[in-house]
Amino acid sequence: MPASSIHVRRANNTTPTPPQKQPQPTTLSRFPVPETLPFYHKHTVGPNQCCSYAVQTINAPLPAVWSVVRRFDNPQAYKHFVKSCHVINGDGHVGTLREVHVISGLPAANSTERLEILDDEHHVLSFSVIGGDHRLNNYRSVTTLHASPCGTGTVVVESYVCDVPPGNTREETCTFVDTIVRCNLQSLAQISENMAARSNK
Repeated sequence: MPASSIHVRRANNTTPTPPQKQPQPTTLSRFPVPETLPFYHKHTVGPNQCCSYAVQTINAPLPAVWSVVRRFDNPQAYKHFVKSCHVINGDGHVGTLREVHVISGLPAANSTERLEILDDEHHVLSFSVIGGDHRLNNYRSVTTLHASPCGTGTVVVESYVCDVPPGNTREETCTFVDTIVRCNLQSLAQISENMAARSNK
C-alpha cells in the first residue's frame, strides 16, 4: 500500500460558463478516481470566482475515513484551523446550519455554514458558507470518498468554488484556500490512518 499523498489542481475561469468542464479521472499513487467524479464535483464558475480541487490518498478503509468526514457537527476533528463549532439549527441532516469559529491569525473570525449534501451511500458531503465574518463569499465545497481498487485504502476528493475577494487575484485566492484544503486533507489522512492502525492491533 503506497503512503498517503495529495494532488491539487486548479480550474480558474475568467468568464461565466455553464457547468464548468470537469476534470478527467485522475490516477494518483495507483488509486484511480472514478469516472463518476464530474457528477459530484460540478461547479458553475462565475467571472469573479475561482475553483480548485485536491485529491488525497489515505491508507485506511473508507468506513473509517467517512466516519470522520460525515460529522458536520465536528469539523475540528481534522480541520486544525477550526477552533470550535456548534450547530445552530437542524439535526445533522441536509439543511442543518453550523457556526464555525476559526483560530486567530486567519483573515476570518467565524462563518455560518449550511449542509447541502450528506449521502452515506455514496459518501458525499457538501456545504456552503452563507454568512459570518470572513472573505470567502459564496464558498461551496464538495467532498467525496472512493474506495481504492484493493479495498483497503481511500481516495478523498475535495473541490470548491468561491468569490475572489476585492483586492485579491484568483491566484492569491486559490493559493490561500488550497493551502487550507491541503492541510485539512493531510490531517484527515493522519487521523484516519492512526484509527486504522489502532483497530488492527
